Order: sequence, then C-alpha cells, then structure tokens
Amino acid sequence: MTLTVALCVTAVAFVFVCGANDGGALLELAVRHRSRSAGLALALLTLAVGLGPHLFGLAVARTFTGRLGQGPPATAQSVFLAGAAASVALVVVLTWRGVATSLTLAVLGALAGAGLALGVRPSWGHLALVLTVGAAAPLVGVAAGWLIGRTVRRIPAVRGMPRLVRAVQLAAFGTQCLAYAANDGQKMFAVVAVTFAGDTLLPRPWETGDALVAVVFALGALVGARRIARGAAGRLLSARPWQVMSAELASSAAVLSTVGLGMPVSMTQSLAGGLIGTGASEGSRRVRWQFTVPLLTAWLVTLPAGFAAGSLAGLLVKGLTSW
Repeated sequence: MTLTVALCVTAVAFVFVCGANDGGALLELAVRHRSRSAGLALALLTLAVGLGPHLFGLAVARTFTGRLGQGPPATAQSVFLAGAAASVALVVVLTWRGVATSLTLAVLGALAGAGLALGVRPSWGHLALVLTVGAAAPLVGVAAGWLIGRTVRRIPAVRGMPRLVRAVQLAAFGTQCLAYAANDGQKMFAVVAVTFAGDTLLPRPWETGDALVAVVFALGALVGARRIARGAAGRLLSARPWQVMSAELASSAAVLSTVGLGMPVSMTQSLAGGLIGTGASEGSRRVRWQFTVPLLTAWLVTLPAGFAAGSLAGLLVKGLTSW
C-alpha cells in the first residue's frame, strides 16, 4: 500500500515537473511577442500531449521502460519510483532557478543509477546510443535554425508580419507541440504506465489517464512559464516573431527526425539549438553567447547528477522495502 501511494505521488509530481520544465519553456517562447493567445497556445500543447500516444504510439516510451534495462514488474516499479523521484528533485532545483535543463537527461541518468542500485543491470550499449543521438539533436537544431532563418529572411512578407505569416507562426507552434508529444513527452506515459500497470514492455498504448496526464502537464506549464522566462534559454536571443517561428520549426525537425528510431530527444535542448541557429543566420553577434554557458553547464551536469541521485534513491528504496 505504501509503495502504491509513493508511486502515484511520484508519477503525478513527475508529470507536473515535465509541464513546468518542458511545457513552460515552449509556452513562454510561443507567447513572447503576444502574436498568439496564451490560452490558445496552452490548449494546443495540452491537446497534443493528451493525444500523443494515440497519434504516434509509444515507441519512445518503450525505450525508457524496456530497452534501457530489464527486470520483473515489481522491481521495475521500484526502479521507476527511485528514478522518477530523483529526476524530479534535480530538475525542480534547476527549474526554480530559471534554467530549462533537459529532464530527459535527468531521467535517463536517474533510471540507470536506480536500476544499478536495485540490481537491474542497465543496457549500457543502448543507453550510450540514446545519449549519442540526444547529443546530436541540439546540433541538428542549430543547423536547421540557420537554414530556416536564412530562408525566411529572404521572404519580403516576413519583415512586415502580415496575418498570413501569423497563421504560419501558429502552424509552426502546432508542429512543435506534435513533435514534443511524439517524442520527448512520452517519458511521462512511461512513468505513468509502469506506476499504474507495472508493465515494463507496454504491449499496448496507455489509454486510461491520458486526460489526467494532459491536465497535470498543463498546470505545470502555467507554473513554469514565468520562471523559465527569466532563465538563460529565454535570453539567448532577442528574438523577433519570424525568428521564434524559425526556431520552432528547427526544433520540431530535430525531434521528429528521431521518432521512428524510438530515441528520446530533449525538446528544450533542440529549441535552444534552434534559437542559436536562427540568431546566427543574421550573424554571430546576434546570439548572446554568454547565456549559453549556464545552459551547457546544466546539460553536462544533469546526466551524472541524475545518475548519482538515482543511485541514492535506489538504495533508499531498497532499504525501505527490505525493512
């Protein structure tokens, strides 16, 4: 009974922190110039998250639950309890300080650490592959942002931002919402599925609770948007509306390119890369490079810190369950 309650609380907290960290960053950028209604942007993001498993399946979620390490359902629940709790605690600290770090990195590190502490040997080879692909995503975002930025700047209508371009902006944000739901957002459903079903392989899409996940995520996004707005990611570029649109398209391209492979990729990292590439398309001086330092530092620290936190949480869970 105690384990069940702890799992439920941790799962809800995890989804809320995903909203605060991931959703907050996406929402803040979408409404920065007030060219979109905050309510409409939140509604699109929430709808995409809720419909994600039905539209795209759960290939990325299976990477979290089945391909990074194997174990019986009871052990898997303990691993996810320790890993999710550790990643939540780590990201809460960074989010509270206004840094949109990679929750995906935190989860990967924490699950590996928790699994090792609880006797579930992580699949190191597959984990290394996932991390390699994840590290390449921001670079893809930079390249895509630069190409899209160079192209969009040559379109005369973009400079005046007519209504047609505003509609394209909304479409770009909608594409970004779908990209998040197809890839990065699936870590929420992995945690929820293991918590309530104890099923590490997810043989069918998780259907019960989709609306609840979306609502809790939306609440987190509302809380996180203002906090993230004051962080380094929001200050990388004094972005104009067309640059926001270009960065959204670039990050969507980076994230969607890995969906078929089942590789989890961080949307916040890809978005930061898109902003840098879009700014650099007008010249390197357009990017506020000094704000890349705290972001890179957070990303580099998150994985080992998540592993250490997950190991400690795993040992704690192991001691409590054996006692």
